Amino acid sequence: MIFRKDIYTKTYLKKLGINERQIKAILYTKENDRISNKEYQNINSVSKRTATNDLTELVEKFKILNKVGTSGAGIYYKLMGN
Repeated sequence: MIFRKDIYTKTYLKKLGINERQIKAILYTKENDRISNKEYQNINSVSKRTATNDLTELVEKFKILNKVGTSGAGIYYKLMGN
């Protein structure tokens, strides 16, 4: 079994320019293996639009999360490489 160093620390993520909500979501995803838009809204107390924008940025700009599914409630996000 290979153990890789966990690079997704709060300090590292802040250096990348990731906001506090997104950091909270990444740490949540590390613990729970995945995050949905609804879960993002709940842990950050934000609107669906804000959650979608933040998650999209983590997928497309930062390439930290991977989107699973195509549309609707079935979509969730996992850490890249997981």
